[in-house]
Amino acid sequence: MPQDAPPGDRPLPAGGGGWETPDLRALFVNCTLKRSPARSHTQGLADVAIGVMEDNGVSVEVVRAVDHDLPPGVHPDMTEHGWPHDGWPALYAKVQAADILVLATPIWLGEKSSVCTAIIERLYGNSSLLNEAGQYAYYGRVAGCIVTGNEDGAKHCSMNILYSLQHLGFTIPPQADAAWLGGVGPGPSYLDEGSGGPENDFTNRSSTFMAWNLMHLARLLKDAGGVPAHGNQRSLWDAGARPDHDNPEHR
Repeated sequence: MPQDAPPGDRPLPAGGGGWETPDLRALFVNCTLKRSPARSHTQGLADVAIGVMEDNGVSVEVVRAVDHDLPPGVHPDMTEHGWPHDGWPALYAKVQAADILVLATPIWLGEKSSVCTAIIERLYGNSSLLNEAGQYAYYGRVAGCIVTGNEDGAKHCSMNILYSLQHLGFTIPPQADAAWLGGVGPGPSYLDEGSGGPENDFTNRSSTFMAWNLMHLARLLKDAGGVPAHGNQRSLWDAGARPDHDNPEHR
């Protein structure tokens, strides 16, 4: 269940109507800089989308990345590169078990958080692994992002995050980002009394549309068995089978 707001306080539509998806799993990675149990405004906004998914049968897990021992790096297991501990392999297993990945981040100095950057770097470290069809590891999964802050930069952060995720192999549905920004400079954050964040119609609409688009595309991909494995299999390319890109020297 969402961590920071009782279900009754969520401005969410009820589930149902034949759209329940009990076999879908979603992973939300909160990239706040605050360790648990500190209140996270980013989690507060993520809870809107989480509520939509849970109300429609999706199994949702939330991970606060800063609570885990995740050394920086671009390798699957940094203990093989001098670090004494690495919690990433366990978190990567959660990513691979999910049909939907959502990265949620605050804005600092106009950019996504350092924790969010580190998560993308660790995702990158596994992106060359292959699935059973010989495609890159994240094929067949969908992704989106959530951004909060008291300054401009939501679209810039979303642009960077969504580009990174699709480059690694995730599929991005339409309108796969949601954000809330307070006034420029010091002021109330999303969950603060009087901020207007939880009541903001545009933010609630974006969060709801994002949740539904993620669920719809995840449903389509799951029912189709993932992205068709033709013309995009690294294993076959390396073996010399290169459809529509024959090397004349080998004809």
